[in-house]
Amino acid sequence: MRTLFAALILLLSSPLFAQSFKIATLAPEGSSWLREMRTAADEVKLRTEGRVEFRYYPGGVMGDDATVMRKIKLGQLQGGALTGSELSIVYPDAVVYGLPFLFENQAQVDAVRAEIDPLLKAGIAEKGFQVLTISGVGFAYVMSTEPLQSIEHLRAGKVWVPNNDVISSRTFSSGGVSPIPLPLADVFTSLQTGLINIVGNTPAGSIALQWHTRIKHLFDAPLTYVVGFVVLDNRAFGRIAEADQAIVLDAFDKAAKRLDVESQRADISALAALEGEGVVRFTPDAAELARWREVGMAVRQQMIDAGELSAAMVEAVVAKVPPAAAP
Repeated sequence: MRTLFAALILLLSSPLFAQSFKIATLAPEGSSWLREMRTAADEVKLRTEGRVEFRYYPGGVMGDDATVMRKIKLGQLQGGALTGSELSIVYPDAVVYGLPFLFENQAQVDAVRAEIDPLLKAGIAEKGFQVLTISGVGFAYVMSTEPLQSIEHLRAGKVWVPNNDVISSRTFSSGGVSPIPLPLADVFTSLQTGLINIVGNTPAGSIALQWHTRIKHLFDAPLTYVVGFVVLDNRAFGRIAEADQAIVLDAFDKAAKRLDVESQRADISALAALEGEGVVRFTPDAAELARWREVGMAVRQQMIDAGELSAAMVEAVVAKVPPAAAP
């Protein structure tokens, strides 16, 4: 009997009974994000001796964020790579890093994330998801096909916002703009046709999506900071042994740190590349920048009042933002 039990245990722990996690992402094949995620998956498979595997479905083949969340609930997927806006469907405070004009530089982001990332992970866990990574995508800037030097220029433009992006919609609406919501896949064509002429993205993202072929101007003040989350359904994560859970978290944590470094490098390089393509960077003076930051402050309060963000989380983040160094 003991021999039978021992054989059964060995059989169940063999690669034939590996736990496979299916992860959806909008990231395309060949992206640095997907390379790092596959590196983490390879490390997990090696260290767990094949007991845990990850399979990625890139390029949005599994549908938009709402579709991915539904498929996770049904068990067709076990996780996804989501922005804070997408994850806010289940945990509203996931968007807190994206508040407009919250950060001026990377040093401020690093100081805040060291304290706030654990709070976000704990809050998301309470909603049924294990966070594998929180990684920086970079600063998003406002870019335009026409000169963009003031809020008045913004109001005269045709401004894109992502579908279901509460922060973007509130930000531009507070600035007196009627934004045009579109899915990400429609932005390039809409820039070509003139349906929109103002967009927000990271420099690296604008190049990856070919928007830089239409963009001519960049407002050189960070609009928002973008982070990406990789989450797993807690039910699926709980099906693997604690020792294997620790391996998964360690491997993906290392991947997230590498991505943070890569994203910063990529955006510095991409800004230079945009200038090389003739994109004009406009640096606002203190008075103009103050006007934009007033909009940011108004958005924070609106979202708290509407219950779209918790006051406690906003206060925790703002309290951790160190003063920007004098130029």
